[in-house]
Amino acid sequence: MVLLQAANLSVALPAVQADLRLSTDGLGTLANAYFIAFGAVLLIGGHIADLAGRKRTLIVGLLGCAAASALGGSAGDSGTLVWARVLQGVFGALLTASALSLVATGFADPKERGRAFGIYAAITAAGTALGMAEGGWLLTAMSWRWSLYGGVLIAVIGLIGTLTLVHERPGRTDGHFDAPGVLLGSGGVAALLYGLDEAQLSGWATPLTLILLVGGALLLVGFLWWQSAAANPLLPACVFKDPNRAGSLLGMLLAGAGTVALYPVVGYYLETVLRYDPAMTGAAFLPMVAAIVIGSTQVSARLLPRVAPRVPILAGLALTAAGLFLLTRLGFDSSYAIGVLPALLLIGLGIGTAFVPILATVTGAVAAERSGGAAAAVLTAQELGLATGAALLDTVISAHVDRLRAGSVLPSMIEKELLRAETANFWWAAGSVLLAVLVAALMIRTRGPRGDAGAVSGAGA
Repeated sequence: MVLLQAANLSVALPAVQADLRLSTDGLGTLANAYFIAFGAVLLIGGHIADLAGRKRTLIVGLLGCAAASALGGSAGDSGTLVWARVLQGVFGALLTASALSLVATGFADPKERGRAFGIYAAITAAGTALGMAEGGWLLTAMSWRWSLYGGVLIAVIGLIGTLTLVHERPGRTDGHFDAPGVLLGSGGVAALLYGLDEAQLSGWATPLTLILLVGGALLLVGFLWWQSAAANPLLPACVFKDPNRAGSLLGMLLAGAGTVALYPVVGYYLETVLRYDPAMTGAAFLPMVAAIVIGSTQVSARLLPRVAPRVPILAGLALTAAGLFLLTRLGFDSSYAIGVLPALLLIGLGIGTAFVPILATVTGAVAAERSGGAAAAVLTAQELGLATGAALLDTVISAHVDRLRAGSVLPSMIEKELLRAETANFWWAAGSVLLAVLVAALMIRTRGPRGDAGAVSGAGA
């Protein structure tokens, strides 16, 4: 639900711009409203799930997403659509944090737990590609409004499943709402996300960008200090004090920063060079979805109860980096079968293999009444990584575009130069994932599973 609503409208942004007569700035606001709201509310969503109950929070998230999707689909002006996207992000954060918390606390047997995280990771990693495929098909067959209306149907199906199938384990805390933690944590994340967005619009050296980035970093430092000192913290201290969990969080952040370039750059290549329409572009990512499913459910989920988590994490991240390196060779003489498909399969298999133990390591052996906070932490790390990668992506492309505008490139070479600017991002993207490999190798040490701070297979005490 959350990943589809995040991705499918992005395919339809040009159609939305034409239909509602959006300016370039208005289109940027629409594109980023969802992601800033989603990332900023994740920590709050995890805390609410711990206090009010995971199933109840999940239901509220589904109902809110359905209402926001209906509002967006019927929007007659850009302002209404922006607010609908903000609401989708807010309720999507509640839904996501509570869903991962339910997975983390709902399975006691190590094999069942491995399979559950495998399925969750497959959905998490493949959702963007599925969203692009769905959005492209809906845009081609109907209109952009159905990209939003489709969320209502998905929410109804999810609500029926939640009410009839989800049985929450006891573990609600008697603690109080951590208002200082929420203000520091969510405020810091919101400032960083807004600052990274502002860096794309105005540059990294502008006063507003610097104030937001520095202020956000300071707020997060204050958040970590408060979580260590508070009697009833939002986030269990073990999540950031244990090297295995901290390494997994950093690995997720760096991997997110590296893989964010995949969809816009490959999508640009498919549409500009190979002349694919939106539906074909979305379908071109489906083999990667299959690879993600195999990596998460058939490889990593089977390895998780048997080997140390660092083994599939390192292997998966290395495969992902290899796939990103292959994409640096994309050119006008490349083809989908040779230039794109092998890289997509490697990346899909890699992130499917790596994400399962990362999610399990961060959330494993955390007391049930604190599982929402742990789930929110790993999801927030991923969002910050994606936002950082998107800002770097835009910076590299903008530098090349400025060079083209300066007139130093012949008109006949402009398309090739733009493609070169796009694919140049895969060098730093692969480097970011390799840095995640180094972090995981140095910090994630223990086998984990046996109820200690590094456990990954415990049911959640």
